[in-house]
Amino acid sequence: MNDPTQLPIPTQPRPDRTVHVVSLGCPKNLVDTQLMMGRLVEGGFSPTADAESADVLLVNTCAFIESSKTESIDAILELADVKARNPNARLVVAGCLSQRHAPDLRESMPEVDYFIGTGEYQKLGDLLDLPTPLAALSAPALGDRKPRPQYIADHLHPRYVPPDSFTSYLKIAEGCSQGCAFCIIPKLRGVQRSRTIDDLVREARALVDAGVLELNLVAQDLTHYGEDLGDSDMLAKLIRRLGQVDGLQWVRLMYAYPHNFTDGLIDAMAETHNCLPYVDMPLQHASDRVLAKMNRRTSRLEMETLLTKMRARIDGLVVRTTLLVGHPGETEADFEQLAEFVQAQRFHRVGCFAFSQEEGTASARMPDQLPTAVKRYRANRIMEIQRPISASHMAELVGQTLDVVVEGLSDETDLLLQGRYYGQAPEIDGVLYINDAPDDIGRGQMRRVEITESHDYDLVGHVVA
Repeated sequence: MNDPTQLPIPTQPRPDRTVHVVSLGCPKNLVDTQLMMGRLVEGGFSPTADAESADVLLVNTCAFIESSKTESIDAILELADVKARNPNARLVVAGCLSQRHAPDLRESMPEVDYFIGTGEYQKLGDLLDLPTPLAALSAPALGDRKPRPQYIADHLHPRYVPPDSFTSYLKIAEGCSQGCAFCIIPKLRGVQRSRTIDDLVREARALVDAGVLELNLVAQDLTHYGEDLGDSDMLAKLIRRLGQVDGLQWVRLMYAYPHNFTDGLIDAMAETHNCLPYVDMPLQHASDRVLAKMNRRTSRLEMETLLTKMRARIDGLVVRTTLLVGHPGETEADFEQLAEFVQAQRFHRVGCFAFSQEEGTASARMPDQLPTAVKRYRANRIMEIQRPISASHMAELVGQTLDVVVEGLSDETDLLLQGRYYGQAPEIDGVLYINDAPDDIGRGQMRRVEITESHDYDLVGHVVA
């Protein structure tokens, strides 16, 4: 690799050495999977969808809540069955489940060859006896990088992004230092470690050179990016620098917590041409009493003030939020405050989750745990409140002509194409179905689409000249 910012390309493809991967969990986990795949591809492996013939079986797990742990264990057992039919294959289990439960898993799953924690992805090459990383041979370390107590990949680490990718995630930091009472992430990922702006811009340019036109910025805690490097407004500076990357058309903010959402960041969003008027901001609750028990560093008034300021400053702002109901001690009055908050704020998108009592968290040890039925009822009710609000936002777009990135054939039918306008993040916000598409339209193109029909979360339209 002569260019240290180049995405990994196998220099000597070996179809006889293949890897089958299962990636679970959030987009941040997907980036980790692509980093592990990058090391394997650099070492001569080829990705394959056929698990039965693979030389390496890799599953990157999630352990955020109980349902994700169950899904991860099921995926491991499924690949263990594959390995039983192909004893020469090596089974690697990586990610949050390994980080949290590796000792127990080693006893119960002897068929797994290697368990890799969340800060050990760089060791994969040694475990599988891969050649020395090409990046280590050809590229010096960044002069402005500071030593880190825990590993975090930079732009020199090869990353496998499928060759037809037009959208990608850019992980700007690892870990979290906030200490929310219900969250296990700091124990799984460590304290926050931010990458430098120069490092991220180099990776962004490499991704754009490889065909990516949309970057979604992710971290466990986006808005505190840079605080560990002594700069509390570093995210605003990063956005402005990404605005100078030729060919990068869309930049989107995901996992942007309300605390430390600075005026400088709002200005950067409003003034940077390729930064979308979209923010994914997990607010969790609206009762100050519950927010305090959750150890959130904000209040309802502060959140309302921030949202008002953002909507006034950023034209066409789309806000997605995540809420958590059923936290220990949440009363009916607390929940009604949250329901009223959702009605009043009229978010474009809401994801609502029932509290999961996760071992190792402060919330799991609190008294006044709520019955499962109550938690599920409250989560369902929030989504019932939100559905007509989302539908109303969609209906307002009918008759407008929007820039849309084309994703390819619809997941629902081969008779339609689908895409997304700026207010729809990949995989979580619904899609835009494209009728009567011209023959020359293709995956990864940006087209103008007139919206002709709306549904609760999806849109329908046709391409205009």
